[in-house]
Amino acid sequence: MIKKFLILITVVFSSLSYAQQGSSSPYSFYGIGSLKFKGTVENQSMGGLSVYSDSIHINLRNPASFAGKNLKSFSDESRPIKYTIGASHSDIKLSSGSQTGKSSTTSVDYLAIAIPLGKFGAGFGVLPYSSVGYKLQSTNTDGDPQYKYRGEGGLNRVFLGFGYQLTDDFRLGVDASYNFGNIKNTNIAFGYNDQGEILQFQSRESNISNLGGLTYNFGLIYSKLIKTNLEVTASATYSPSSELTSKNSRDYSTIIIDPLSQQEFTVNTSEVDLSLSNLETTKLKLPSKTSFGFGVGAPRKWFAGVEYTYLKASQFSNRLLTIDNATYQDASTFSIGGFYIPKYDSFNRYWKRIVYRTGVRFENTGLKINNEDIKEFGISFGVGLPVGRIFSNANIGFEIGSRGVNTANLVKENFVKFQLSLSLNDRWFEKRKFN
Repeated sequence: MIKKFLILITVVFSSLSYAQQGSSSPYSFYGIGSLKFKGTVENQSMGGLSVYSDSIHINLRNPASFAGKNLKSFSDESRPIKYTIGASHSDIKLSSGSQTGKSSTTSVDYLAIAIPLGKFGAGFGVLPYSSVGYKLQSTNTDGDPQYKYRGEGGLNRVFLGFGYQLTDDFRLGVDASYNFGNIKNTNIAFGYNDQGEILQFQSRESNISNLGGLTYNFGLIYSKLIKTNLEVTASATYSPSSELTSKNSRDYSTIIIDPLSQQEFTVNTSEVDLSLSNLETTKLKLPSKTSFGFGVGAPRKWFAGVEYTYLKASQFSNRLLTIDNATYQDASTFSIGGFYIPKYDSFNRYWKRIVYRTGVRFENTGLKINNEDIKEFGISFGVGLPVGRIFSNANIGFEIGSRGVNTANLVKENFVKFQLSLSLNDRWFEKRKFN
């Protein structure tokens, strides 16, 4: 028992070095990057739906899910220890006007553990909050490069949450997250002589922000069996606005760019004293977030639900980096989805125990560029494959969708996302019985 616990603790914290993954979206140029989905493959396979929770899967979006009733399948024994890890791979096709391109990313999306404590329950883990990864280039009227932009990094979070079973039907919970990471933005301004020939030396500006701060999330879940085989579920979460501390640095470099390899060679670098403009340490405001969900289903058979999430993105601010053609408005996401299990206890027919999931989501990201709202759409499918014992499973998910537009000098992304996770259950504190 203790050995397992220590191993998992080591895995969680060693994974911190891998949690910050890149993005390949040009829209990660703005703000703190592209926001990552805070949820499991199971959630994502249902269009991002997180209103449903049970005793054998971790729900990362609602801390009330860490509490719950005991398992009827085990004669009301305590809930098992739950631990999960998920990863994804995305292939993206980019289009802007007549130009097209391709990119791809692979990332570890989350690692978490949930432990039952009677009417209480606890959960902790690590997951990315945002990711930055872009390479952009603008040209002058002659078609020659004018500016080149590059960004990398992102924001990660380590969380600890608690849930409590207040009544048979009502659960509530809270989690606290420490957010940390760094973002590096670089831009190169190309210079030309009077004959239009590119100069040997170019100038490069680099901005680095090291971020850190706490955020909180409150949640509740209400489930009621209204008929023998019909249960209704409602959920809500709220994350108040918070501030991150950003320690910033900026430097200017003279560089030489190899025309063949495009490799950059630094000639000299000078650091900027940001304290003179009160930008050495700044506060970055993260917006508040509210979600409401409702669903109905037959326990261990099927479920269908809807969820609405509201992000007050207009609260976002970053004094270090301001972009003239980009503004933030309040964002929203609407999800609808569900699952179906032919026969969860058919232990002689494996295929009847598979969980089939599907869903769709519509998202207004809150980002407005060149007077165009950046919206996102996705349709998802997935399966849960039983493995091992105590209802452990491997989850496979697919999502097909799009982001942005290819008008107004913007980029449209068409993406295909493949997701894989393990959702495992075990009994660490089980008492051994002897005859």
